[in-house]
Amino acid sequence: MTQPLSVAIVWHMHQPFYKDLVTERYVLPWVRLHGTKDYYDMVRILEDYPNVRQTFNLVPSLLYQIQEYAEGRANDRFIELTLMEPQAMTAADKVEVLRNFFYANHHTMVAPYPRYADLLRKRGPDDSLERLQRMARYFSDQDIIDLQVWFNLAWCDPLFMRTDPVIKGLVDKGRDFAPDDRTQLIARHRAIMGMIIPEYRAAAGRGQVELTTTPFYHPILPLLCDTEVARESLPHHPLPRRFRHPEDAAEQIIRAVRFHTELFGRPPRGMWPSEGSVSEEVIRLAAQAGIQWIATDEAVLRESQRMAPFPGGDHFRPYRLERDGKALSIIFRDHRLSDRIGFVYSNWDAEAAAADLVQSLHQIRHNLRAMERAPLVNIILDGENCWEYYPGDGHAFLHSLYRRLNDDPDLICTTVSDYLDAHPASDSIPRLFAGSWINHDFEIWIGREEDNQAWERLQAARDALDEATNTNAEHIGTERLRMAWEELYVAEGSDWCWWYGGQHAGMLEAFDELFRRHLMNIYQLIGRPVPEVLHVPILRQIKEVAPTRPEVALIQPEIDGRVGSYFEWLSAALFEVAGGGGGAMHAGEQIINRIFYGFDRSHLFLRLDTIPEITDPGLAALEFTVRMLAPRGARVRFKVKPGGCDATFEVNGDELWREEPFIGRIAADEIIEIALPFRQFGWQAGDEVHLFVRVQEGQAEVERWPRQGYLAVTLPEQDYDAHRWYV
Repeated sequence: MTQPLSVAIVWHMHQPFYKDLVTERYVLPWVRLHGTKDYYDMVRILEDYPNVRQTFNLVPSLLYQIQEYAEGRANDRFIELTLMEPQAMTAADKVEVLRNFFYANHHTMVAPYPRYADLLRKRGPDDSLERLQRMARYFSDQDIIDLQVWFNLAWCDPLFMRTDPVIKGLVDKGRDFAPDDRTQLIARHRAIMGMIIPEYRAAAGRGQVELTTTPFYHPILPLLCDTEVARESLPHHPLPRRFRHPEDAAEQIIRAVRFHTELFGRPPRGMWPSEGSVSEEVIRLAAQAGIQWIATDEAVLRESQRMAPFPGGDHFRPYRLERDGKALSIIFRDHRLSDRIGFVYSNWDAEAAAADLVQSLHQIRHNLRAMERAPLVNIILDGENCWEYYPGDGHAFLHSLYRRLNDDPDLICTTVSDYLDAHPASDSIPRLFAGSWINHDFEIWIGREEDNQAWERLQAARDALDEATNTNAEHIGTERLRMAWEELYVAEGSDWCWWYGGQHAGMLEAFDELFRRHLMNIYQLIGRPVPEVLHVPILRQIKEVAPTRPEVALIQPEIDGRVGSYFEWLSAALFEVAGGGGGAMHAGEQIINRIFYGFDRSHLFLRLDTIPEITDPGLAALEFTVRMLAPRGARVRFKVKPGGCDATFEVNGDELWREEPFIGRIAADEIIEIALPFRQFGWQAGDEVHLFVRVQEGQAEVERWPRQGYLAVTLPEQDYDAHRWYV
């Protein structure tokens, strides 16, 4: 081969949608932190290498969130914790800081900075609630301030650590930061967020990069079109009730094209379908929206070839997909080379890694020397997630790689559209296999118990929304209905099921909660009761939450709503809400402070200590629920009234509840005290009762304790006292 080898590098930039559209709060900070560490420098670095031309796939929901941060309209809990004065922090706040402010690669983002590393050693590797509550007492106010600064500093790109006066000054200072340093640092974060989109727009304007899109909220398009398509690659997996809404898939694509066009001044020619997920129906929808090319993994090409053989068959050329009189092109990522950047080279010397990749490209060029058409190698991967595993955020590797590519006459870095303009696809694929870039199937998102439950919840919410739209739109109102549909489209995103099913680890509880929150918001916006099932986590791994202090003996409190004898609740289990809620959904004004629970031989007793006084008028508007998950579903709902509470008892809960007379007792004066008779619930000695406590205002959940999971109470056997004595 005498002609150069064309190389298309496509960086896919995406983060989940972290905003609760009803509260307008950002639950997690990762758009901001990847913005300060990854999004800007990935395109800025290309100015030094004019011959390196690339494609950046920018997900619209990511761009929307970047805009909100840049314009000062986005605020996340981590910003609140960063700016909080240590002396004003509750025990819960300090635990939250110690748990969350080391969320960074310890080897590449903590260890290089002595003060940050010292703080990690002081906290230790154990981030259990009990350990963090204990260690929080040993962190001075200065320790907390230094941790607040270093967490946000570590998520700044090395480019800013070298060139930004504020950020460089803080890195040089190293420790003993002043309170104002935190404010300046967060201001710089927002300023950097404002630099990202203009930098991509400028790079596209000078022709060095192509900007492409993804369906708006990053849904798995084939599954939105029809979940039954999963049977093509997963014939033996159980699937949920059929979800078939190609109109939603079309809307997600149309919105993406419109948003991209408004932001960058021209429509995108290419689209990376979320997770490289493709099917025959997706081809038609993309073509109808004006998309000219899409991409997926080479394994999908192989499966398509097995299903219906066609000329070509290698992934070093584009293919033509013509359906219903419309056509587009499709390219296939080189799995090996893409994954070497994503998962292998981070452990290599930067120069050796860059040399290896370039040598691999030369080997491909040599192997394809007899190919009649100009071959194309497609390297496609996430553009932000791998760099925290590289020393120095991957700068040494990228500079070495781009220097070699920039100066190599046998390798041409091209955008996908420029290559297709010069070398249009000629070979056709008669039928495209339905799959994704991960194992050419959809197992990450459907077919496991948790994933299927999520699809069932989504289907139920969509059915309710569809009915409300058709029968009650005028009463609901245009804006509330619009927001409800927006929440649905958010809930259709791929990220929620990515975390279900047990294949991935991370902040699982926060994602589970946020997914259910989006669905709850749909019901609230259309004025429907929120199904009880949405208050229960989908994650199977969310289990028992340990109390702050276990019970030690039987108790017999007087249910009068008053703080009586010191010993009245001393032997009960205690769950301190301080730090016990877990997750990232954090109530603005906390209601419940502590939960005591214990029993005698006929009653389960609960005591709720509230931060507002019982006489606070705001408390009267709230509804409290004690929800039993096991041995059978039941709940007690009540509103606080000084001196007494009217309670509703309901059983057999999922979405349909049967009300029965409540024979227990509830009293509220200084505290809330509750007595639940075993016989009302059908409980027997030795039963394990699982429960949580929820506070609502109307249909909106204000707080839930524990935030994920449940408190477990084993009811006493006859030998309970003897067992406790010998233990």
